[in-house]
Amino acid sequence: EAGTALKHGYDAGLLSMGGLEGWSEQEILTRTRQVAEIIPVIGFYLQPSVGGKVFSFGFWREFAEIPNVIAIKMAPFNRYQTIDVVRAVCYSSRRDDIALYTGNDDNIINDLLSRYQFMVDGKPVEKQIVGGLLGHWSVWTREAVKLLEEIKKVRRLPEIPLEWLTRNVQVTDSNAAFFDSAHQFAGCIPGIHEVLRRQGLLQGTWCLNPHEVLSPGQAEEIDRIYQDYPHLNDDEFVKENLGSWLSQA
Repeated sequence: EAGTALKHGYDAGLLSMGGLEGWSEQEILTRTRQVAEIIPVIGFYLQPSVGGKVFSFGFWREFAEIPNVIAIKMAPFNRYQTIDVVRAVCYSSRRDDIALYTGNDDNIINDLLSRYQFMVDGKPVEKQIVGGLLGHWSVWTREAVKLLEEIKKVRRLPEIPLEWLTRNVQVTDSNAAFFDSAHQFAGCIPGIHEVLRRQGLLQGTWCLNPHEVLSPGQAEEIDRIYQDYPHLNDDEFVKENLGSWLSQA
């Protein structure tokens, strides 16, 4: 797969850790080294509720030392485990070579605003998350782009306005509806499809697995999000451009 990706011009591969429940951390590190010999690797910390695995600080410390690991997407949906990754990278001799991306759709804004600092050999080392690789950002994408650019400006301020904590809650509340956190994310993909369907970008919410459908009450939750946070959606932008986009499809 890595060779195929390279053949087709991909710059890097996002290396999934899913489906490896029976593997030891050392076996997964060996696998990562083998893939990294072929293509630059973006590590992926996936939450256990959707097939991921919990890793130790020591695992990420070794992971960060692997040549050709260029980034890590952190999506454990867990603050302790997210900090493990950032701290491990800060302890690594390759800390300046690795970019960190949030995949924590439940804490997008706080992740992007936070400046992580750890003492390494008696000296403070800082690291920031530079962007997001987020399923949430597959919808309302224009506003997501604007949000990221605004966050980059806010991070340069001496103090971050408190309103950003409120905005973080609003985005997380939206994600809870889209990703179906009430049902352990069972309706995550159809939830995203439902938003795209409402915008006219998809004709339905069908998934490859015909049993993967919206959970009971999920559509109503998405209704509530639309009503409560109209400033977060990009429906008008999509409406203005949908015709031209579809004509080019």
